[in-house]
Amino acid sequence: MNNQVHAVRGMARPTMKDVAFRAGVALKTVSRVVNGEPGVTPETTKRVRGAIEDLGFRRNESARLLRTGRTATLGFIADNCGDPDYAAVCRGVEEVARDHGFLVFTGSTDGDPDREESLALALCARRVDGLILAPAPGDHAYLAPEIEAGVATVFVLRPPELAGRDVVLADERGGAKAAVAHLIAQGHRRIGFLGGDLSGYRSRQLMSGYAEAMAAGGLPADPAWTTLAPQRLADSAVTAVLCGSREHTLRALRAIAAAGHTRTAPGRTRRVAVVGFGDFELADLVSPGVTVVSYDPAAIGRTAGELLIRRITGEDGPARRVELPTRLIPRGSAEFPPQE
Repeated sequence: MNNQVHAVRGMARPTMKDVAFRAGVALKTVSRVVNGEPGVTPETTKRVRGAIEDLGFRRNESARLLRTGRTATLGFIADNCGDPDYAAVCRGVEEVARDHGFLVFTGSTDGDPDREESLALALCARRVDGLILAPAPGDHAYLAPEIEAGVATVFVLRPPELAGRDVVLADERGGAKAAVAHLIAQGHRRIGFLGGDLSGYRSRQLMSGYAEAMAAGGLPADPAWTTLAPQRLADSAVTAVLCGSREHTLRALRAIAAAGHTRTAPGRTRRVAVVGFGDFELADLVSPGVTVVSYDPAAIGRTAGELLIRRITGEDGPARRVELPTRLIPRGSAEFPPQE
């Protein structure tokens, strides 16, 4: 190693010029690599990153803030960041943020609109460049001045009532329709839906998909089949059920198992076919495995993150609604004919 490089190593704070000298490239090339811009070959990028690591270079974020007016920070707000779905969405956002040199601050609202507003405005006051929200109920009018001031905003998992905003969703309606069509193909005609409060976005979408599939199959949808209590499922008229969440799926499976254990007469146990919306840990290990409609929350996070970064860096155009596909995974809990 020559004396010039030794001198660079001895500096308190290496600069991009030092990195350029060490890597043997132009200063603009280093800038492109550091800022995640295109136009640099993989080989050159590798050489620049090696020089960065060798010299211990760290970007001067204060200088970049003054130059660009951006802080390279994002906010992610959801009901509960410890929930598996929200955690996966956040992980997807963080993957994109890391690739573009952004940090992500997170907050949980417990579904409380006031808590959401407080968190979102606190992050905006700290000059985040953009927000990704799984919105609580409400009109989100409090965000309008922040959006007008330049805070890019993308919603995930459910759309806001605030019009004209980007949103990334799972195709819940299509997933429910495919699930019910699958049950009909097994011979089921009395199919129930466990969806909880139909005022929620997901429940409404799943209910719409359920109703469309029943109509397409020429089947009636008795209101009693869509207002089921899980604990009465095994004694109801339905032979199959679509569950609108992991919680509903587990409650249905427990109720069916409990009803089977309490029956004493031979041959009296009646299996109810179950399809759950949302995959979960161990669903493939129980016997039979649980058939589910699966979606990829991490992909939702990555898609939302990429869209947000593009908005931050100047992409205009109308608001986008992106619906990512769902996938039916048959495992055994729904793949049998009706048992009366």
